Amino acid sequence: MSARHLILIAAVGAALAACETVPMGESGPGGRPSSAAFNAEDFSWSARAGRGSVDGRVAYSRDGQAYTCTGSVALTPYTPFTRARFRTLYGSTDRAAVPEAVVRARTVENPGADYRSFVRSATCENGRFEFSGLPDGDWFIITPVSAGGDRIVLMRRISTRGARVSVTL
Repeated sequence: MSARHLILIAAVGAALAACETVPMGESGPGGRPSSAAFNAEDFSWSARAGRGSVDGRVAYSRDGQAYTCTGSVALTPYTPFTRARFRTLYGSTDRAAVPEAVVRARTVENPGADYRSFVRSATCENGRFEFSGLPDGDWFIITPVSAGGDRIVLMRRISTRGARVSVTL
């Protein structure tokens, strides 16, 4: 390779290294970069009414045991803050089934951040739950289940886009 080619490659590399990039899907409101720090503005979209709904059911089993709902079902908005939090608590931002004791033992950054006013809750009856009036967006569904012993927390990420979403945990 000639010296000219090497200088050209070095110049292109230096120019690319100087560029600031924001990973896809990491923008907050108005397209500005978001951090994993709690910011109520990142949740604001979730407070609007919409035409989306969730028709859900719990059909989880492990080692031949059928698990049933043992509490309410939470629908949490997907934001940079909740994404980082759920990655720590559940080891995933897509889906998980983790013993409740393990989730409670994990430490999250900024544990005192209060985002509860943005979380919707539904009762799980006979293994079924429902949410309606949802704006378009991504959400985490979380519910504890049990087969008589220690509880497991199920988590799944879903998207609402003005339609009815059917989900089985």
